[in-house]
Amino acid sequence: MTLQASGDGGEDMDAQRKIELLGEAAQYDVCIACGTHASRRLDDLGRWIYPAVLPDGRRINQLKVLQTNACRNNCYYCAQRAGRDGRRAAFAPDELAALFDALRRRGLVAGLFLSSAVADDPQLSMDRMLATVEILRRRYGFTGYIHLKLLPGVSMAHVEQAIRWADRVSLNLEAPSPEYLGRIAPDKRFDDILRPMRWAHDLIRASDRALVTAGQTTQFVVGAAGESDRDILAVVSRLYREVDLRRAYFSAFQPIEGTPLEHEPPASPLREHRLYQSDFLMRKYGFRFEELVFDAHGQLPLTDDPKKIWADAHPEAFPVEVGRATRELLLRVPGIGPRSADRIVHGRRQRSFASLQDLARVGVNTVRAAPYILLGGRRPPYQLALW
Repeated sequence: MTLQASGDGGEDMDAQRKIELLGEAAQYDVCIACGTHASRRLDDLGRWIYPAVLPDGRRINQLKVLQTNACRNNCYYCAQRAGRDGRRAAFAPDELAALFDALRRRGLVAGLFLSSAVADDPQLSMDRMLATVEILRRRYGFTGYIHLKLLPGVSMAHVEQAIRWADRVSLNLEAPSPEYLGRIAPDKRFDDILRPMRWAHDLIRASDRALVTAGQTTQFVVGAAGESDRDILAVVSRLYREVDLRRAYFSAFQPIEGTPLEHEPPASPLREHRLYQSDFLMRKYGFRFEELVFDAHGQLPLTDDPKKIWADAHPEAFPVEVGRATRELLLRVPGIGPRSADRIVHGRRQRSFASLQDLARVGVNTVRAAPYILLGGRRPPYQLALW
């Protein structure tokens, strides 16, 4: 199979070279949690194939690729920004669909993550992406997982079609406010991003796929615009309430040569990690945004994980009696997660948890949990003083 496309110098580019280029370019659209850009880019099966965890917990290999890396926008942090030197390429919808089907039949991939730069008009760019996934669904009969990026400024009709063909849609908010977005992406309008997200929420709720769709997600570039962690997480919390956001992704800013921000310092990967931990507290542990602990500058402390920071700031809540505490209270204990909390609640109907070893068997991190719990009314024997 020989697929042709034009490169930046006008020469033909075969499908293998093109997918190398557009697969590598897709690394900046995050679809997995923490990790360096290098770990996101490389995989045993090839540069453009990523391991992915689906919303139902299944793991698949996913082709992650751009429809094109030619962009009219001048985002200051972006490797694909207008005016930056580099090879440009684009897949026609039938080309990319055929290539994906060939990879799928070889057993290399089972899902697709499709994004794109805005080559000309966002409506036309979105048309090409939608045509690709429609060909996959109709011509090739693909019924597997598709995550489709929405582009800023697209119409409601585009969003409706995306929800029809894709399992999950997402739109990169990038920054937590119009002011911060303007500092790093002067060609983008904040409302052009929020509006399609609201449409997606309403259309998903009204769709007959509402019970099976994986909903929508978003992504933030962390540390490029001078925003605080509080700024980011306040918006994330609002999006969970207002548009039923399924999750947020955070990408620590890394300066790229040939961009206006190339000399700016990179954001700490640990900061990205703390944002993911705090997001998990809100999504999985029942924490409200207002309960998160920030420093005087609105940043999450890097010294320890946000849950332990909260626990140390609320001595009145501890120690917790493991044998009687509700699941909600157990989730406040450092070292106890949703799975281990469920195992404790169900397991104590048949037996008591009398030792740290008993807790370890159900997945509790007993080193972290010990200072905050009681077992049968007693503190674990080798617990250090908390205060």
